[in-house]
Amino acid sequence: MKIIVLAGGLSTERDVSLVSAAGICRTLVERGHDAYLLDVYLGLENPPEHLEDVFTLPGHGLEIAGNIGTEEPDLEAVKASRKDQSPCFLGPNVIDLCRLADITFLGLHGGEGENGKLQATFDLLGIRYTGPDSLGCAVAMDKGFTKQVFQQSGIDTPAGVCLHKNSPDHALASTGLSLPVVIKPCSGGSSIGVYIVKTEEEYETALSNSFRYEDEVVIETYIKGREFACGIIDGEALPPIEIIPKAGFFDYANKYQDGATEEVCPADIPQETAERMMELTAKAYHALKLNVYSRADFLLDPEGNLYCLEMNTLPGMTAASLLPKEAAVVGIEYGELCELIIRKSLEARYS
Repeated sequence: MKIIVLAGGLSTERDVSLVSAAGICRTLVERGHDAYLLDVYLGLENPPEHLEDVFTLPGHGLEIAGNIGTEEPDLEAVKASRKDQSPCFLGPNVIDLCRLADITFLGLHGGEGENGKLQATFDLLGIRYTGPDSLGCAVAMDKGFTKQVFQQSGIDTPAGVCLHKNSPDHALASTGLSLPVVIKPCSGGSSIGVYIVKTEEEYETALSNSFRYEDEVVIETYIKGREFACGIIDGEALPPIEIIPKAGFFDYANKYQDGATEEVCPADIPQETAERMMELTAKAYHALKLNVYSRADFLLDPEGNLYCLEMNTLPGMTAASLLPKEAAVVGIEYGELCELIIRKSLEARYS
């Protein structure tokens, strides 16, 4: 197949996306596909004379892959590097290349890659793509709305409220919650802008910092417990994986720096708890109108209560990411997983 692997963009998860998508592209090439890694924002400014020749270029676009640092990317520098300085999110030749492809594999994370806008655009343009469709992405991207859906669907989730930057009262007392709390951007990812707050002073600072990323934040009750993730493909949940940071919580640095976190799959929990987590993952997946694949994040408190935090519609897809590790436990190796996502995406929308 001719496949564009789309990555990058202007999300705070840009670097994560480039590394994740590079892994997808490499394995697709190894499995005989004509795949090309393309930055959705920077595009391809100097294409070959015949655009379709991109799919057989020897480098497969992998020179843009980069690395994940300990700090979030400098998005202003990314914008300044685009030669045409167009305000359009889609870079030069992106639409034409995606139209030429048999399918576009979405290796994007956060922002326009996961909020449904790109998926809706591709639907209108007749471009085939992987992962959930626009409705599911839009619903799941908003953590405040997700929390409401969970509560209405009987899916336990930490109590919480949304707070807008322009709200007249930002005081903790106005939320009805008490310390400690977690503050996080409403539509962010990779734990960027997420703070665990234990004092009033920390609350004010964390709120100010989180508002740097978005105009709306979620404030929720802090649940002390073990961290887990549970992937799902085509409605079938995978065995849960436990995430054990060596220090702090599963923040941006702990997610992507070698040796910062231990991950155990299958998770060392009672079978009943694992089955319950898998059931809740499937319930959340359907409640949020998702399809193809996703990944749920959970907390398990000392009393055995499970709390679903959110659903990730385009979870990390490096060979060392959580979803591929879960899939490997049930015998689906990384390359097979990439092809399975393509096949299930085609079945879900284009068969």
